[in-house]
Amino acid sequence: MVEPSSYRPREIPEEPGVYRFYNADDKVIYVGKAKNLKNRLTTYFGSNLAQKTYRMVHEAVRVDWTIVATELEALALEFSWIKQYHPTYNVQFKDDKSYPYLAISMADEFPRIFITRKEKRPGLKYFGPYTNAWALRNTYEVLLKVFPVRSCSAGNFQRAQRTKRQCLLGDIGKCAAPCVGWVTPQEHREIAENLDSFMEKGMENLLPTLRTEMESASASEEFERAARLRDQIESFEKAQRSTQGNLSDDLDGDFISIHEEGLHAAGSIFMVRRGSIKGSRSWIVDQEKALEGDDQIASLFFSIYSQSTPTDIPHEIFLNQEPVDRTALEDWLSSIRGARVAIKVPQRGEKVELLQTVERNAHYALVQYLSKRATDAAVSGKALLELEEELQLSRTPLRIECYDISNISGTTVVASMVVFEDGLAKKSEYRRFIIDTDTAQDDTRAMHQVITRRMKRLLADRDVNKSEVAETGGKLSKFAYPPQLIVVDGGAPQVAAAARALDELGITDVALCGLAKRLEEVWMPGDKDPLILPRTSEGMYLLQRIRDEAHRFAITFHRSRRSKVMLESLLDEIPQLGETRRAALLDRFGSVTAMRKASADDLAATPGIGATIAAIIYSHLQSLSIPAVDMNTGEILDS
Repeated sequence: MVEPSSYRPREIPEEPGVYRFYNADDKVIYVGKAKNLKNRLTTYFGSNLAQKTYRMVHEAVRVDWTIVATELEALALEFSWIKQYHPTYNVQFKDDKSYPYLAISMADEFPRIFITRKEKRPGLKYFGPYTNAWALRNTYEVLLKVFPVRSCSAGNFQRAQRTKRQCLLGDIGKCAAPCVGWVTPQEHREIAENLDSFMEKGMENLLPTLRTEMESASASEEFERAARLRDQIESFEKAQRSTQGNLSDDLDGDFISIHEEGLHAAGSIFMVRRGSIKGSRSWIVDQEKALEGDDQIASLFFSIYSQSTPTDIPHEIFLNQEPVDRTALEDWLSSIRGARVAIKVPQRGEKVELLQTVERNAHYALVQYLSKRATDAAVSGKALLELEEELQLSRTPLRIECYDISNISGTTVVASMVVFEDGLAKKSEYRRFIIDTDTAQDDTRAMHQVITRRMKRLLADRDVNKSEVAETGGKLSKFAYPPQLIVVDGGAPQVAAAARALDELGITDVALCGLAKRLEEVWMPGDKDPLILPRTSEGMYLLQRIRDEAHRFAITFHRSRRSKVMLESLLDEIPQLGETRRAALLDRFGSVTAMRKASADDLAATPGIGATIAAIIYSHLQSLSIPAVDMNTGEILDS
């Protein structure tokens, strides 16, 4: 048996989707759906599992997933794949129920409409399956009202013919009652044919008509009729939503999307045959073997189709972006298939929506790959050795500290320090700094200040702790450990400011470099030109990851600081608030956003704030115009 922790996935998306567990023979042993993949999959790797679930996760050797747009789509795809793969554990402890269909017996003298879950039979016309049984039943009731086709069983129909008395459905207008001659057999068949045509063509023509009738009834003060029409419209719309998980029956082809992120890329494919997703898979583009300027789509096509048989390749392939040489790819695929293959880039409609879903799968495949690579000791070791060589360091940078400044118009300036040891983040040693803006109004001065403060603390703690460690045998404080490499977020000016801080403190045994965002160039102290590392360099990837983590940490801190400063400024504008009351509000709410969401009663519940002052605060807050903020960069957006 395999220990589940050996294949437990990281960075699982918090989106709806379908997941599959595979055994050592690469056979699907379980298919499941989830409204939130992360929440659901996490439960399989915890303790206290049910007996069969425990056996399944220990038999499995890997799990993958496919993201979809809605929970209903996940339900439909799960059903399709259970039918396709026949997973062992779904049969054992999952209710493999069938989905309901709407059926019309057009071959009968008096066609009948009914709902069924049974196997399809000759002579019946089926619509569905429907993933939402409740919506189907509502639709069924409305259909009987709009198209009063016979829905009773053969026994009830014959009884009505003998007694010459229609059933209740005839009395309430949900049946044309051909059993008692209210309509002729031909007239009843015309009603059934209209229903059939309506179900084939969809609801587009009916819904506008119903809405017009509802508005007309409402204007005529026929409110009961308007309400009934409103309910009919809602039922039709609900029925439409219940079948969204099913693609169009005529949809056929491979849907391929590529997602690029920095120097990395991933591609995914959905194989759709007659409106059903038959399979999905993702690939990581091998950047080490790709040449500069190479078409990544061509590389992805080679990965997908190079070992394909003629029957594996569809007549149409849909992409989310234009390939560099479409004609050459079409000719290559056509030669394998033995028939013409067309590559298309759709611009609107169902195909574009499906390609967006495929791209989201590629995105998360890339996230998963990068997450695994970040924790790979062999990869981290290679990255550190590359940095030692490329930056010409005197020793391997086992401890790297990176600094970033978050600064908007010289106000609420903060800095972050993140620490990576052996190529892995050490979050317990992250630090945040509030910059003194009296002496540091810009990024370079702020960088000089934060490096100075960090290195002064290093020198002080190292001297104090050495004597204490010698006497007590204890550990050095966290600030007493020197970095072998300091990375600053920025170019030559930021590097020069950091180098000046090190020189002023007489520190010569710590290496320094900067990573500029614009072209991802590496700046060394005193150099006129930047150093350009290869795009496939593990060392470059590690520097990017450290820089991005420092930026994220700084932005998070800046956001909270800015919100607190805004709240303090806002409270100062209310004359009824003294220092004690302001402190109580700050302590309870902490941000302008939280206070604006609070009701007057919530504000009044704060110690020292009564109903009168709460009403004043509430009125003042609602009258304010708070600027929008980009939550990724911290930038205040123009109104």
